[in-house]
Amino acid sequence: QVQLVESGGGLVQAGGSLRLSCVASGRTFMSYGMGWFRQAPGKEREFVARIFSTTGSPSYADSVKGRFTISRDNAKNTVYLQMNSLKPEDTAVYYCAAAYQTYSTDSRYYTDWGQGTQVTVSS
Repeated sequence: QVQLVESGGGLVQAGGSLRLSCVASGRTFMSYGMGWFRQAPGKEREFVARIFSTTGSPSYADSVKGRFTISRDNAKNTVYLQMNSLKPEDTAVYYCAAAYQTYSTDSRYYTDWGQGTQVTVSS
């Protein structure tokens, strides 16, 4: 089990950038696949990006591909989400999640979640 704390959300104009960070507690961070999900008002939580625990191979939702980049620094127990060319439809609460030895786009496989950070993109 890991505890996750996100930061870096805020208000930005369309076309702008933000970088979200998620710091994990515990000594087994490298054993976890990490994901970012988001939930907009009135909508279901949706997958944004994931990165595998050892190879670092990322994948993305089609809606953010080419604009968002997920990365991890295992020495700092941190996963990042660099968000560029933001659009109003990216407005949501963004959640960091961890899945032990799992690499998935399905939120049901993630057992540990952060508290979320609000991202608001104005037009």
